[in-house]
Amino acid sequence: MSRPRSSTRGSGASPAARGGRPGGRPGVFVTTPKSDVYVALLGVALGSMILAILLLVIVWGRYDFKIAAT
Repeated sequence: MSRPRSSTRGSGASPAARGGRPGGRPGVFVTTPKSDVYVALLGVALGSMILAILLLVIVWGRYDFKIAAT
C-alpha cells in the first residue's frame, strides 16, 4: 500500500500564489555582499601583479627571451 503524495499540483493556484518560483521549486532570497576596502586592495594587488609580469616580459625581451646562462 503506498502513501499519498504531498503535492501542490492539484491546488490550482499559480506558483506565485503558492510561494514558489514559476518553475515550481521554492527559491531563497539571498542578498549579495557589498564590497569594502579589502576588495579594492585585492584589485590593486591584482593590477600590480599584472603590471609586474608585463614589465618582466618587456625586460626579458631585451635579452631575446634567452634563459641560458653565459
